[in-house]
Amino acid sequence: MLRPTLSRLSPSPTSTSQLLAIATFENGPAKPYNRFSMPIAVHSFAKINLGLRIGALRADGFHELRTVYQTIALHDVLRLSAVRGSGIEIRCPDPRVPTDSSNTCYRVVECALQSLKAEAKVRIEIEKKLPVQGGLGGASANAVATLLALERALKKQISGPEKLRIVAEVGSDLPLFLVGGTILGLGRGEDVYPMPDLPATPCVIATPAIGVSTPKAFADWDLQQGRQKSAKLTGLSHSDRMIEFSRAVSAWLSGTSGVPGNKGRGRAETPLLDLVRTGIENDFEQVVFPQHPDLREVKRALEREGAFYASLSGSGSAVYGLFRGRSAAVKAAGKLNASGIPATATSTLTRRQYWRRIFDC
Repeated sequence: MLRPTLSRLSPSPTSTSQLLAIATFENGPAKPYNRFSMPIAVHSFAKINLGLRIGALRADGFHELRTVYQTIALHDVLRLSAVRGSGIEIRCPDPRVPTDSSNTCYRVVECALQSLKAEAKVRIEIEKKLPVQGGLGGASANAVATLLALERALKKQISGPEKLRIVAEVGSDLPLFLVGGTILGLGRGEDVYPMPDLPATPCVIATPAIGVSTPKAFADWDLQQGRQKSAKLTGLSHSDRMIEFSRAVSAWLSGTSGVPGNKGRGRAETPLLDLVRTGIENDFEQVVFPQHPDLREVKRALEREGAFYASLSGSGSAVYGLFRGRSAAVKAAGKLNASGIPATATSTLTRRQYWRRIFDC
């Protein structure tokens, strides 16, 4: 049976909504809202980007993007409780995490309560393990985990399409966490489509103590593109770059990428190897690495330790490497830690693993 091509991943009323129906099922049947609720604990899993292409600046101030998101097993833990009353309280011992209305969790709760036409006093406790400004989607994952926990706490449910509307309104990379697994991201990143899941793959996440501002990274990208245009340097236009990325992913999905190893998919690692061999890369590396050369060295260190693919995640500062085996990943993480680079061996999560583990706290 042929694998779906990229053109078949155009907006469809069933693709993402079916997965959200699964999420609704995972939350259990709706029950009357009780006065008090026990704290609901939920895992807030991170993501990495398997390639990221930056397009032109849009009229709404965002950039057009093409990326493949992949959820991973690293996570924060959130605990949410709701009682009669009103107000939103956020607690987190990490001083870098805002506890006011600027927190994405706060904004999601506001939108969800409005959608449900409900009132509640909500308390959210965030056990922060993921880096802040790390490119792993920590704040966005927290917000989606909060939404799922809020449904359980209130014993009320929000429809799949309404969930998507709420989270997309709060942030561009929130919707991916309502899908999980391997996901195609279009638009400004919020237009998400489930892709055939890549097998769980060992990986190492390096988290240097460097904060990278995503708005600044985009500004640096625009400045670089403007300089190249002024210098009349030849290269692909924004639209051509988008098309090139789409064709590469489409060819990979259909099994016609023509890259070494794409025939005879006997080994579990082959689909992911096929994808990285299409030449996917993260455009942010072009502007972040010159600003933070230590991050370039982290990528090189991962490659030296045996990663078959290493990349900046999002705009950074997290850098990840994909490995062929768990033991190789553990060994590589140990060597990076010994050299003073914080690193953790973990694994990517398939869609099924993602949903099975979210409430397994």
